[in-house]
Amino acid sequence: MGKTKRIKIELYIQILIGMVLGIIVGFAALAVGGAGFIQDWIKPWGQLFIHLLQLIAVPLVFVSLVKGVTGLHDISRFSRLGWKTLIFYICTTIFAVLFGVLACTVVKPGALVNKERAMEIQKDYITLSSQKAEEAKAESNRGPLNFLDEVVPDNIVNAASNNSKMLQVIFFAIFLGIAALVVGEKATPVLQFFDSLNDIILKMVDFIIKLAPYGVLALMAGLVTDFEGDASIFSALGIYALTVAISLICLLLFFYPTLIRIFTHVKPGYFIRSMYPVQLFAFTTSSSAVTLPVNLNTVQNKLKVSEEVSSFVLPVGVTINMDGTSCYQAIAVIFIAQVLNIDLTLIQMLTIIFMTVLSSIGTPGIPGGSYVILTMVLTSVGIPAEGLALILGIDRPLDMLRTSVNVTGDATVACIVDGK
Repeated sequence: MGKTKRIKIELYIQILIGMVLGIIVGFAALAVGGAGFIQDWIKPWGQLFIHLLQLIAVPLVFVSLVKGVTGLHDISRFSRLGWKTLIFYICTTIFAVLFGVLACTVVKPGALVNKERAMEIQKDYITLSSQKAEEAKAESNRGPLNFLDEVVPDNIVNAASNNSKMLQVIFFAIFLGIAALVVGEKATPVLQFFDSLNDIILKMVDFIIKLAPYGVLALMAGLVTDFEGDASIFSALGIYALTVAISLICLLLFFYPTLIRIFTHVKPGYFIRSMYPVQLFAFTTSSSAVTLPVNLNTVQNKLKVSEEVSSFVLPVGVTINMDGTSCYQAIAVIFIAQVLNIDLTLIQMLTIIFMTVLSSIGTPGIPGGSYVILTMVLTSVGIPAEGLALILGIDRPLDMLRTSVNVTGDATVACIVDGK
């Protein structure tokens, strides 16, 4: 007899199944009075999954950022082209983040959740939340440049030992990357070490993400019992997904065509039609890197961007330009804060914007890489990382859409740089 062929279930489907099973387990526990069992024996496994994500956050962001910065070595050879590309990429990312913040602040999908239940759940995390709020309040009473204390570390070891000090880790990573660029060939052994270390850390992330279906099951069961079966959380989740999807579609249909109209001679309608195949390919693969050859072909042959520009701008964009991912992360962080009834101060909002923009350079192009970045941003502003369980189950279709936005942003900047 032949061997039975094993059916492989995609990870995102496993996570979705885990979410559904977690909801079922949670409601079943409530029906039989087993909420205590869920809290004592099931939920801790979900918290363990979150701890693993937090464990890998600092090394992943640090190594990815160093590689991202040192990967811009071509800028030294194409100075004018390189800096222009970098400036446009940063500007589009900032806009995407601000648009995401605005959309979630206006729509307030998390406000649909029962506030009494949310406040009760927040008590479990009140220490961390209050600590960050007090720090932000104290910061607002200090001088205008005192925020630099939160950015520039006096001890990188202490900064790396605390996920809430991630801004300091990011600063040191960028500083190290710039210094390595200046040193040049002498830094080659160190960069080779970072290449190897990056591969190892990505494999660790891969191992952790394989546990996501079980972690999501445990966390969702815990959330259902926390909310005592209140269905308002699921209504909020649906509005959140719509907010993300509509925001990303607005970037695709309005933001990029407007940039094309202002900065290039390409007709916006033609640009959109030309990008359809690239966007569809990115949507189905959820990978900017895999989509790169298709994007190169379209940008060169249909949008008539020179090979010199496209061959530089698009590969760099795969590394550092994540407009869709940045917009999504901003919405996700604010949504989780709204669900848990945590009021974010202006300082915390600025921190979210700043960290989301910078971390887009260090977001690895692997499934689940954005989860690690999200735990980092959440922790840095005092939002419980366990809230990540709310959005993991429906992340896959949104991931597909934001990848389409990412590659469209790359093509847009290529057209602008070539046309200037």
